[in-house]
Amino acid sequence: MNELSPAHTVYVLVHGAWHGSAQWAATQRALAATGAASVAVDLPGHGFDAPLPTGYLLPGQPHLRTEKSPLATVTMDDCAETVLRTLARVRPHHRRVVLVAHSAGGGPASLAAERAPELVDALVYLSAFVPAGRPRFSDYAGSPENATARGRGLTLGNPEELGAVRINPLSPDAAYTEELRRTHYQDTPPGRFGRWRSALSTDLPLALVTTPLTLTSPRWGRIPRTFLRCADDRALTPAVQDLMIREADRAVPGNPFTVRTLPGSHTPFAARPGELAAALLP
Repeated sequence: MNELSPAHTVYVLVHGAWHGSAQWAATQRALAATGAASVAVDLPGHGFDAPLPTGYLLPGQPHLRTEKSPLATVTMDDCAETVLRTLARVRPHHRRVVLVAHSAGGGPASLAAERAPELVDALVYLSAFVPAGRPRFSDYAGSPENATARGRGLTLGNPEELGAVRINPLSPDAAYTEELRRTHYQDTPPGRFGRWRSALSTDLPLALVTTPLTLTSPRWGRIPRTFLRCADDRALTPAVQDLMIREADRAVPGNPFTVRTLPGSHTPFAARPGELAAALLP
C-alpha cells in the first residue's frame, strides 16, 4: 500500500482561538471514512474544560470586561508542549504523521515542529499563523494586508490587563453575535451558528498573539508543508494569508508551500467539513 495512503496516516488537529477539539468532529468523521486516523488536541485553556470568567454565565455577565483571565499565565511553551505530547504518543503507531493547525494554532504547532521535526512528516496550515517571516501572530493580524478583516469590535476590555483576548459568544446583543458570525462563520447559516457559538470559549491567552517565535530551515524548514487558503476569509484575509506564504517561502526557498484554496470562510470545518477533509489528503 502507498506510504501516503490514508490508512497509514494520522492527522493531529490543532484548533485556533476560542475553539477546541470538538469543532473538528465532522472533519474527523470525513477523514475516518477514507481510512485515516486523527487526534484533535485541546490547547491549555480551551475546549469544554476551559475556565471561564466568573460572571460569564450569570445574568448580566458581571465584570466580564475587567476580570483577569484565568488563562493569563498560559504560555506559548505550554501550548507547544501539549502538541508535542500528542505527537509523541501517535508517532510509534503510524507511518505518517500530519500536523494540521488552524488560525492562532499555527504558533504552537510551528513551535512543536521546530522542536521535534522527527515527529512530523507534513505540516498543514489552515488559514493559520506561519511565523517564518514575522515572529508574532499580531505582526500579521495587524498588518496592512489584514486591514479589511472584520471583527475588530468583538474584543472586550484591555487584552494586556486581562491577559487574554476576550470575546463574548453568549452576548445578548444580536448585532454583536451577528458580527461574530460574519467574521468567522459567514457561510454557516444563522440558525446553525447558534450551536457553534455556544461551544466557543471566551479567552485566548495573550501569549499566543504576542510571543515571538523563531523557526529554522534545518528543523521546521525541512518538513513538507501545505497552506490551505480560505478564499472568503474575513478574519485573516486572503491577502494576509498570501503574505505569510510568500514570506515563509522566502525564508525557506528550498521547500516552498504547496498551496490549495478552499471556498468560503475562516471555519470550513463548520460549513464544509467534507471538502476540508478531502483537501487534507495527499
